[in-house]
Amino acid sequence: MIRAALRFAGAVALVSGVLLLMDVVATLAWQEPISALLAQRAQAGLRDQLAQEQRAAGADTRALQARRLGLRAELRRLAARAAGRARPGHAIGRIELPTLGRSYVVVQGTDTAQLRKGPGHYPKTPLPGEPGTVAVAGHRTTYLAPFRTLDRLRRGDRIVMAMPYGRFVYRVRRTRVVPPAALWVTRRVGYDQLVLTACHPLYSAARRIVVFARLAGETPARSRDSSHRISAITSASDTTNTASQ
Repeated sequence: MIRAALRFAGAVALVSGVLLLMDVVATLAWQEPISALLAQRAQAGLRDQLAQEQRAAGADTRALQARRLGLRAELRRLAARAAGRARPGHAIGRIELPTLGRSYVVVQGTDTAQLRKGPGHYPKTPLPGEPGTVAVAGHRTTYLAPFRTLDRLRRGDRIVMAMPYGRFVYRVRRTRVVPPAALWVTRRVGYDQLVLTACHPLYSAARRIVVFARLAGETPARSRDSSHRISAITSASDTTNTASQ
C-alpha cells in the first residue's frame, strides 16, 4: 500500500513537472499562457472601445478638414481675384507690426515711386491666401521709414496682413542679413510664409535685412464689412500719398 501511494505521488510529481516544464517553455517561447489569455480578452474589449473612439475622432477630423479646405479654397480664390485687380502703386492691404507699434497700407510694386507711398508688395510673389512666399519691401530711413525698426522683431512676434478679403497672421521665425542680389529669399518653401525686406544697415543700401515669418492663422473678412475695409484702405492710401508728396 505504501508502494502504491509512493507510485501515485511520483506520478503526480511527474505530471506536475511536465506541466511546469511546458509552462516554462511556453513562457520562454511566447508568453505566460494564463495571463496572456486574460490580457487577450481585455485587449479585445479595448479594441472595440478604440474603434469607437477612432470613428468619432474620424468624423470630427473629416468635418474639420472639410471646413479648413473650404476656407483655404475660398481665400485662395479671393486672393487670386485681388491679384488680378492689383495695379502698380495701388493699395492692396495693410501690414500690422504689433510689437513695433506700426501699421501701414501696402501698395502693389517695389519700384522707387511705389515705395515712396509705403511698403510695397513684390509683384512676382503671391498675395496672402495664395500658396507660396509673400514678399513685402519697405524703406528704413525715408518715406515714413515703415521698416526702420525691422531688426527689433524677434522669433514668435506677430505680423498681420489685413487684406480686403481676409486677415493673415504670421509668426517671425528668423532674421537674416543678405546681399542685395539674394533673390532666393522670395522663393517658395514647404509652407506659406511672409518675408519683409529692407536696406541694411541704416542709411546704407549695401545689404538687405530680411525677416522670415510663417503663416500661423487665417480668417476670412466678413462680407458685411468688406466694402468698408476696401474704402478704409483706399482712404489710408490717399492719406499716405499726400504725406509723401
